[in-house]
Formats: sequence, C-alpha cells, structure tokens
Amino acid sequence: MAVLQIDIETYSSVDLIKSGVYRYVEAPDFEILLFAYAYDDEPVTVIDLTAFEDLPEQVRIDLTDPFVTKTAFNANFERTCISKHFGIECIPSQWRCTAVHALALGLPGSLGGVAEVLKLDAQKDTKGKNLIKYFSVPCKPTKVNGQRTRNYPHHDTDKWADYVGYCRQDVVVERAIRERLERYPVPYREWQLWALDQKINDSGVRLDPVLIRAAIDCAAQYSGRLTSAAKELTGLDNPNSLPQLKAWLADRGLETPDGLGKEFMPVLLDAAPDAESKRMLELRQEMGKTSNSKYDAMLRTICSDDRVRGILQFCGANRTWRWAGRIVQMHNLPQNHIDDLELAREVLRSGDFDLLEMLYGSPPFVLSQLVRTALLPSEGSRFIVSDFAAIEARVIAWLADEMWVLDVFQSHGKIYEATAARMFNVPFESIAKGHDNYRYRAPGKVATLACGFGGGKAALEKMDKSKEIDPEQYDPLVRQWRNANPNIRKLWYRAEEAAMEAVRTKGTVKLAHGVQYRYAGGTLFADLPSGHSLAYPQAAIKPDTKFNKDGLIFFAQDDRGKWSAQRTWGGTLVENLVQAIARDCLAESLLRLDDAGYRIPLHVHDEVVLDVPSGTGSVEEVTEIMSRPIDWAPGLPLKAAGFECEFYQKD
Repeated sequence: MAVLQIDIETYSSVDLIKSGVYRYVEAPDFEILLFAYAYDDEPVTVIDLTAFEDLPEQVRIDLTDPFVTKTAFNANFERTCISKHFGIECIPSQWRCTAVHALALGLPGSLGGVAEVLKLDAQKDTKGKNLIKYFSVPCKPTKVNGQRTRNYPHHDTDKWADYVGYCRQDVVVERAIRERLERYPVPYREWQLWALDQKINDSGVRLDPVLIRAAIDCAAQYSGRLTSAAKELTGLDNPNSLPQLKAWLADRGLETPDGLGKEFMPVLLDAAPDAESKRMLELRQEMGKTSNSKYDAMLRTICSDDRVRGILQFCGANRTWRWAGRIVQMHNLPQNHIDDLELAREVLRSGDFDLLEMLYGSPPFVLSQLVRTALLPSEGSRFIVSDFAAIEARVIAWLADEMWVLDVFQSHGKIYEATAARMFNVPFESIAKGHDNYRYRAPGKVATLACGFGGGKAALEKMDKSKEIDPEQYDPLVRQWRNANPNIRKLWYRAEEAAMEAVRTKGTVKLAHGVQYRYAGGTLFADLPSGHSLAYPQAAIKPDTKFNKDGLIFFAQDDRGKWSAQRTWGGTLVENLVQAIARDCLAESLLRLDDAGYRIPLHVHDEVVLDVPSGTGSVEEVTEIMSRPIDWAPGLPLKAAGFECEFYQKD
C-alpha cells in the first residue's frame, strides 16, 4: 500500500493554540498556504497554493483513496484543514498519525523533540517559529507594515522561500521519524481505536452558549465588586497589583512572601495585625477563586453549530496511553453538589446574578458547580452517562491475584467496608451506618485509594480530603492496609525485579496475567494483555543513593519539557500497568458501544458520555455492554453503573 506523507502550512485569524483546529478552520480567512507531500521514498514536492499552483489530480484522488495511507505528524490537524480547504472527507481509518506513534513509544509529542531524541540526520528547521508568526498568524501593525493585518509572500520573498523550505523539511523529518519507528509498530486495533477517537473529536459535544456567556458575565461582575471593595478599603489604585498590595500590608506591619499564594493565606490571616489587613487578605483570597478559565475556553473554542471539538488527545498520557484533555480541560472538572442543578443553571441563564448568589452562595462556588452543565445532548436526545465501578481497585487485585478483593467485587462490591473490616479485624456486617464500627469506613476508603501503588503517609494525607483521620494514624494505616493486601504489596517488588531483570539480561521476563517486561533496542517495554506495550526509553540500571541499592531509570520529558533521566520503582511501575489496563478496558467499551450504534461525544477517565436520541438505547444496555467480560482479561470482574440526564452532571 502506498504511503502519502503530508505537511501543510496554513493561515487563519483565529488563534490555533487557544481555540483549536476545528474553530481555526471556521474563520472566513482560513486557507492552506503550502501543501508539501511525498510518496513513499520519493522526493518532496511543495505546492504553493498562494501562487495559484494546483494540487496534482492524482494527489487529490489519493486523499480519499482507501488504498493509499495518508500520514502526518499530528494528523488531526492535516485531516481537519484538508477537509475544510478542499471540501472533502478525510476518513480517519485511511490516516496514520506519527505523533501518536511517537507518544506510544514514550517519546515527546513535538516533531522537533522526537527528531532530537532520536538523533536523526534530518532535524526540524529552527526558523519555523518566526516564519509561522510572520505568514500564518495576523500581524500587529508596525511602522514597517503600516496597517497591514497579515503578511503575504510578496511582502518578503526571501522569507517566503525559507517558509517553502521549512515546509519541505518537515516532510523529510516526519518521514525519517516514521521510518525509524516502524520497527516498533502500533497494533492495528489501536489504529482502529484512534480512528474512533478522531470520529469522537470530529463530532464534538454541544455547548450551551447562553449559560457560558452568563457565567462569564457573572464572574466579571463579582470580580468587579471585589476590586471596588478592595479599592475602598485600601485606597490603592490597583489592589490587584502585587507590589502595591505588599507595600500596603507592610505599612500596616505585615511582611508577606513574594507570591502571596493561597498556600500562605492561612498563616497570613492568623498574623494579620488588624481587621482591615485581615479583610483585605480575605478579599485577595476570594479574588483568587474567580478564575473563569473553563467557561472562557468554551467560548473561545465553540464552533458555529454550538459544538466544541478536539478536546481529547489520544495517548496524551503516553506513559499509560490514557487520553488527555485539550483546549477545554474536561479531566479535572469539579463535582456538582448543588441539590437543584436545573434551577441553578436556569437562574444563571436568566442573568439574575443577585438571585443566584442569594439562593446558592458565593458566585465562584456556584459557577464551578455548573461547569459540567454547560454540556448538552443534541436536540431530541439525552445523555446516558456510565462509568466503571472502582476500576483501578479491580485491576490491581486481578493483576496481583489478591483473591479476597476479587471475591468482594464478584459479590457485594463494598470494597471500602471490606477493606476496613480486614484492616481493623472487625465483622464486615458491623461497618454500617448507625453502628460504632462505621467509623472505620473512612480510613478503609482513604487507604484503598491511597495505598495501592505503594503510597505512604503523604499519599494518605493527600487523599484524606475531608480530614476525617487523625494524622497520627496515617503511618499505622499504611501498615494495616499493606498487611491486609499482601499480594498487592508483593506485586510492587515483583514488577520492579522483573523490569530490572529484563534490562540486565536484555531479554523478556514474565510478570502476571499476560504482562511481561521486554528489553529491545534500548527501550524497556511492558507488554500488556490487550496487545500493546508501554515504553520506557533509554532504560538502564543505576545506583540509587537514596536507598543505597541499584534502581531503574529511563528517559522522558520532565515538567519543563526537558528530556532527562527519571527514576522509577515497583509501585510506580504497577501504577502504570493498572492505569494502562484500566484504559484498555475503557477502550474495549468505546469500540463496543460504537459498534452498538451509540454516539460518543465525550469520555473522561473511566466514564463515557453518550448522546442518545429519545426513544432509543437504555442505561441497562449501556452498563451491560461495559460490564461484559474481556477476552484478554479472564477473571477480571467489571461492573458499570449509569444514569440519564438532560445536561452533563455527576450522579
């Protein structure tokens, strides 16, 4: 099958980074400027569409030919732009994405980053960023360009020649990356799943623009009230200015740290020398809660049909292959705890912000509770929302053969109560509301959530969000949980030993349930029962001075995007395995639900959101599909629960 490698350069007045490609191509001035391509190993051709050059007829035909594989680095961008510009359908199953292939192998998500890590002869042209800024985004009027809103090729022919060369080089680099990665292919089933992911992103999810704009207006009004109150209290021109505020507080005898961040607020409030200082700190604290980023992102990205698209990144968490959120981050939405969500959202939509505050309290709190409700089903449809019950606890117990946990999930499913009973050696039946032993449920729950991947006191403290546990009990609880789950504890050390043995011997070491560690070409792979593999590039064994023993390292991008050595151990390796297998369970459900005719506008972690026409489908059918056994995971007990709603929410 022929391979057609593609890279394009485009123009749009919409900000691609902030608004996403689907909103980007809706701009009236969107166009493809340069179209670079190469078949297989043939030379790269660049078509200058600004010079009225035509795309060859054969290339046009091949863009929709199922027997020609189209490839690009971040193929979603090329697919979407080409579909819009040429008015054709770029079917995802005919495409392959080199960026996804790189992410699947634990490599960076950028073209230049991958080429650099792989030490390819072909490297990305470093002039690109400035050329893109010059030709592909609107320009600010200057003395040089007058009132020009964008730069055309004739405004700087030398730069344009460089841009053509840059586009050509991107195809060269993309092809070199693809050829290097071909020795470690992505399984065909994952490409099927990527095609479904593209279908989900192309379709998107409907938004409520009235609610979104009302939320933004409400937040702005409340922020203005806080600022006015702060001005009146302090006499400052701009109480939002950190230097002005620090100087004002210093004059009143309160020295403050540089950032005045929320982590310092409890101490500062206690140290406030007078009522005015304390009130100003409270206002500052409240100002910090008025962030409207989710609603702002929705408004920036909403398309002409009131849908937001492209908010899921396939293999975005490349250590585990889980999806990541993009543009409108749906993976960290606050839960909703307001009793009458429908009334609250209607009051917000009406614009009666005073009534909203009177009924529900502080606007930042209410707005955060209503973020989910901005997502709507299509006209004449409703959402069916379904998620797996305790999926990670089920997977780790299955992987470790922690049989008592599997027995719980195959029977009553009350894992928190069962764990507490085992930890504190009390009857399971006694951990019920009204009984004195019910007090053990909270530590049982927190320990279950915090300790599965080797977490200790710090993990318990972080997971104990309601502060129901005496901090003095954190260390004993860790020991009690580990004693109650000896096979899970053993799994951490078995995983670490297996991974290190694979690196030492440059071979393959089996772990459990189809999981094995395999070393090949400088990379440590964790082969999963589903058929794909997690990758740890440049894996090696190095002395770990902290624990005075040998330890496992691999290379990955750190928080600053730098490619650097990372240490890992058995608990983290097991966490990667569990999250990856849980992801694969979700992937199976997505494919099954799609086959059953359900439309999937969104999924988040272990939850699916389905857009289902009235009179069709059911919660029972959806949960049955998600609870079905999986061939590659015999004995893994899956269970899903769901509900219907007229707008997105947590049950």
